Amino acid sequence: MDKKSAFSLLFGSAIVLTGCSKKMNQFAADYFSTNPNPLEVVGQNVPATVTGNIPPKFFVKNATVTVTPYLTFNGTEVAGTAQAFQGEKVRGNNRVISYDNGGTVTIPVNYAYQPEMQRSELYLGFTVDQKGKQYVLPRVKVADGIIATAALADAGTVDPATAADKFQRIINEKYSADIHFLINQANLRESELKSDEVLRLNRDIKAAAGDESRKIEEINIQSYASPDGSLDFNTKLAQNRETNTQGYLTNQLKKDKVTEFGELTANFTPEDWEGFQKLVAASNIQDKELIISVLSMYKDPEQREREIRNLSSVFDQLADEILPQLRYSRITASVNVIGKSDEEINKAFDTDPSTLSVDELLYGATLTDDLNRKKAIYTAATNLYPNDYRGYNNLGKVLYQQGDYDAAMASFKKAARVNSSAPEAQMNQGLVALVNNDLRAANQSFGKAGGVPELGSALGVYYLQQGDVNAAVKAFGNDKSNNAALAQILSKDYSKAKSTLAAIQAPDATTYYLMAILGARTNNEQMVTSNLRQAIKLDNKLAKQAANDLEFSRFNLSSVL
Repeated sequence: MDKKSAFSLLFGSAIVLTGCSKKMNQFAADYFSTNPNPLEVVGQNVPATVTGNIPPKFFVKNATVTVTPYLTFNGTEVAGTAQAFQGEKVRGNNRVISYDNGGTVTIPVNYAYQPEMQRSELYLGFTVDQKGKQYVLPRVKVADGIIATAALADAGTVDPATAADKFQRIINEKYSADIHFLINQANLRESELKSDEVLRLNRDIKAAAGDESRKIEEINIQSYASPDGSLDFNTKLAQNRETNTQGYLTNQLKKDKVTEFGELTANFTPEDWEGFQKLVAASNIQDKELIISVLSMYKDPEQREREIRNLSSVFDQLADEILPQLRYSRITASVNVIGKSDEEINKAFDTDPSTLSVDELLYGATLTDDLNRKKAIYTAATNLYPNDYRGYNNLGKVLYQQGDYDAAMASFKKAARVNSSAPEAQMNQGLVALVNNDLRAANQSFGKAGGVPELGSALGVYYLQQGDVNAAVKAFGNDKSNNAALAQILSKDYSKAKSTLAAIQAPDATTYYLMAILGARTNNEQMVTSNLRQAIKLDNKLAKQAANDLEFSRFNLSSVL
C-alpha cells in the first residue's frame, strides 16, 4: 500500500471516529429555554415545557441521552419524567438528533405543587449510554422559582349551602263565607245565616279577636248580582245585598264583642260577567264555547244578555246551574298570625328548645354570628327533629366553617340520608371533597346540586384547582370574594379584580395580599407595600410568604417585612 492510500484510509477512519466514538460534550444552559420561566402554578400542578436546540456536530451518533428534569428546593429535589433522545446510529424508538444538523427536543415538565417549591430551581440531568457504557454529564439550570399565585385558591373560604328556614313572623290567613240570595231578592235568609260556612266564619273572627298572637287586618264584603235582568235593576239589587250583608255583619261583630277588626270595607258588582265566564268555562254545558264566544263579541252588558237569552237551547241550563251561583255576598276576614319575636325565640331556646318548631330553631340560628351558639341550636334541631335534613346540613356548615371537615362531612352525609335529593347536602359534600383535593368526588357532588345559590362559588374554586381560569371566572359571576378576585387576576383582568376586592364586605389578610399582587402586576409600588403591610398585620405568616413570592421580586420589601 502506498503512502497516499494509507493516509486516505487513516483520515477516513478519523472522520468516522469523530461522529461515533468520542464522548458527548457537556450540554450548555443556553441550548435550552423554558416556558414559562419562572414556572407557574396551574391548578394544583406546576407544568412547563423545556425546549432544547441542539447545535450541529454535537450529538454523538451512537449515543442515547436520557434527560431528567429535577426541581430542587429546600434541600431536596423531585425528579420529573425522563425523556430519551438518540443519535443516528442507535437502534431504538427515541427522538433522533442528527449529528450534522443538530435538532430540537421538547421536554415536558409537571410537578405536584408544594408550598416549599416557591424558591426553587429547575435543572436538567443527562445520562449518556454509548454501546452499553454509561456516564453522567453535568446538570444545567433552565428555570428559577415558581409563581404560586394560583395556589391561593381556597375552598375552605367558600360558604357551604344553607338549607333555609321557612319561618315567617307574620303569616296572613284568609277566612271567608258566602251568603247566597234568591233571584231578584236582597233579603238575608235564616238558612244562609245559620249555614256551617257562615257560623264557622263567625267563630274564626271571634277567636282571632281574642288571640294576642293574631290580628284582624281587614274585613271585606263583596256583593254580586247575576248578569240577567236590566243593568239598573241589578245595580240596585247588588247594592241592597251589600247593605244588608254589612248590617248583618256589624250586628254580629257587636254580638261577639269584636271591636278590633281593622277596616270594614264593602263593594258591589252589578253584573258579574267575569264570574259568569269562569263558571261556564268550568262547566259541562255542551255549548259553552258558543257562550264564551258571545261574551267576547259583545262588550255592552245588555247586548250580552239579549244574545245569551237568544240561545234558547242552553239558557234554561244557565238559569239552573250557573246564574244562581252569582247571586251572593262574600265576607272575607284578613287575619295576620304573629309569630315569636327574635327575643322570644332566643329566650325559648335558652330555657326550653322543645317549645320551638324546627323552622323557629333554624331561624334562631340566623340571629347570631357566634358559631358555637349556631352549633348548639342546629344540634338541638337534629335532636328534636331528626327527620328534617336541614338541621344536619346547617350543623355541617358550622363545622365546616370551624375547620372540622371530617365532622362536617359526617353531618352532610346524614342530611343526604334523610333527604337524598337535598341539593344543599350534595354541594356541601363536594366542598369537603374539594378541600381534600378529591376533584373527581367534588365534581360528582356538584353535579347533583343544581339550583343552589352558593354553587357558583364552589364551582369557581373547582375550576381554579383544575387550572381552567376562564371557566372559573364564568362560574364566579358577580361573586365578591377573594377566590373570584384571584380568578380575575389569573385571567389578567386587573381592573375587575380590583373592583371585586374593594367590594368585599369583610376584607381579610388574603384580600390585602391579593391587592398587593395587583399592585405588583400593575407596577404600583405604593399599592404593593401598603397592602402587604396590612396583610401581614392581620396574619404575620404572610411575611415569610411574601419574602419568597416571585410576584414581588422586583420590589424592595425591606420596609414591610
